[in-house]
Amino acid sequence: MMMNSSLSEKELSALNDLLSDEELLIKKFQMLSEHASDQEIKAKFAEIAKKHQGHFNSLYAQLG
Repeated sequence: MMMNSSLSEKELSALNDLLSDEELLIKKFQMLSEHASDQEIKAKFAEIAKKHQGHFNSLYAQLG
């Protein structure tokens, strides 16, 4: 696992951008899930939000 001290400014900036992108996707798919009336679509959007939460968690772990 990479430690924060070994990441360059460019890498930290890219990681920050990716975290922001994943956070936005999480929020979008959670919102879509909350507003979907079809239960199958609601579940799929929730599944996609969860997948992006996993991406976010993996990326965030690289900061530690």
